[in-house]
Amino acid sequence: MIDHFPFYLGLVVIILLLIMLANKIKVAYPVLLVLAGLLISFVPWIPNLHIDSELIFIIFLPPLLYDAAWQISWKELWHWRRVIGSFAFVVVLITALAVALAANYFIPGFSLALGFLLGAIVSPPDAVSAGAILKFVKVPQRISSILEGESLLNDASSLIVFRFALLAVGTGQFIWQQAAFSFLWMVAGGIGCGLLVGYVIMKMHKFLPTDANMDIILTLVTPHAIYIIAEATGSSGVLAVVAGGLLLSNRRLVFLTSTSRLRYANVWESLSFILNGLVFIIIGLDLPQITAELETVSIMSAIGYGLLITAVLIITRLISAYGAVVVTLIARNYIPVADTRHPGLKGPFIIGWAGMRGVVSLAAALSIPVHLENGTLFPERNLILFITFIVILTTLLLQGLTLPVIIKRFKLTDPDYDKPEEEMYQNLRRQLNQLALTHLQQNYHDKVGKYPVLQQMAQKWQEIGDADTVSLAEEPRDIYREILEKQRQWLVQQNREQNAVIEDVIRRHLLFLDLEEEKMRYFSY
Repeated sequence: MIDHFPFYLGLVVIILLLIMLANKIKVAYPVLLVLAGLLISFVPWIPNLHIDSELIFIIFLPPLLYDAAWQISWKELWHWRRVIGSFAFVVVLITALAVALAANYFIPGFSLALGFLLGAIVSPPDAVSAGAILKFVKVPQRISSILEGESLLNDASSLIVFRFALLAVGTGQFIWQQAAFSFLWMVAGGIGCGLLVGYVIMKMHKFLPTDANMDIILTLVTPHAIYIIAEATGSSGVLAVVAGGLLLSNRRLVFLTSTSRLRYANVWESLSFILNGLVFIIIGLDLPQITAELETVSIMSAIGYGLLITAVLIITRLISAYGAVVVTLIARNYIPVADTRHPGLKGPFIIGWAGMRGVVSLAAALSIPVHLENGTLFPERNLILFITFIVILTTLLLQGLTLPVIIKRFKLTDPDYDKPEEEMYQNLRRQLNQLALTHLQQNYHDKVGKYPVLQQMAQKWQEIGDADTVSLAEEPRDIYREILEKQRQWLVQQNREQNAVIEDVIRRHLLFLDLEEEKMRYFSY
């Protein structure tokens, strides 16, 4: 490990340069990173990289899922819960079944159980790839929310299916009653563990005498602690991390100070950035190991199988996307749905085409044991690994490179929000200033005349500007802090009740309020 330390430092530098290039040419950076890893792996003096699946499941996956849970809009997640749930669970099962049937029919030596195992591995789309693409092109908020919400949950459902398929291959039998009970426990137990551990950690933040540094350390420990505890109980660690992350994110204004929230944003943005970069370049670097282990199947045949499975995945997801439209149109006659209007044909196509595979698929494939419990070699393990790699590479290149072009060609309008995001932001800013001015005049009218700085603030708010927090004495500082808290409460209430404002706009204002409060710590008074 120490001998290769300069190589790993070099990888970090390469990741930074490639992401800069990706931003420049407006290409999703996972595409460039996988290709770069692939090219680097052919350099003769590069050390052979052996990836342990536990490294990804324990080191990489929990923090990435946890941070994704913090970033997602809970309001949008709940609003589109039926669509998100169908893609995260039903579509994953349908995809696994379609892959199982195709593999059993077209790939020699593949039983239905092995096909289902492969299907579970390659069924979940990757969240990072879609997010990297949507950064460069604008799509309706509902599409972005559905893709983000699906990515939070489909990893858990695919890994649950993977466990059952692995058991069926190892034992040669599948007991439906036992599987159903285990599935319910993995889902309910995972969510329960995540909420319980998250609640305990929230109380630790709130009642222990922590400072901002300690709070950040606790947030770094949290996803790993949740994942390990949930897995120890036999439930889904992935679902537990998502549930715990959603709970803590929704309550962060209660148990974290403004300083801790600001530092969380800085630390976790950098951490997620480097973890995602490492994961995708590692996928490319792992090709020589995967290829070397192919023995009974030729490279060309294995590539053909990989392309076949990729085609099955793409077609199944597109059919599922349009199938969800049909189901929604029928269901709206009987139950309340998120939107009764016809979604059109372009939106479902984008959701269906945004099916790039990534880190979870690779980690699941690598976690297949080399030997069965009876000591025999696990059937077709090396071929499953190779097919998984081909699926990841092909979907990243094909869908990852064409999705931005398709989105631009479609020129979709947002049916939910008729105003640009910046206009929403400015409208909300004016309402916040009016709220602050009203609170100041109603509760501290006598103090305004006493402290000139409060007069300056009131004048700024009347001019629809932002108050200057300079040289605040103790009493006006406390008044201003109270006003900031009043504005936070109003924003949280608006987020719950107001559907005309994107939650990202609300979060931008909350960040601004945290910055205002933080500025007061550095002023002389």
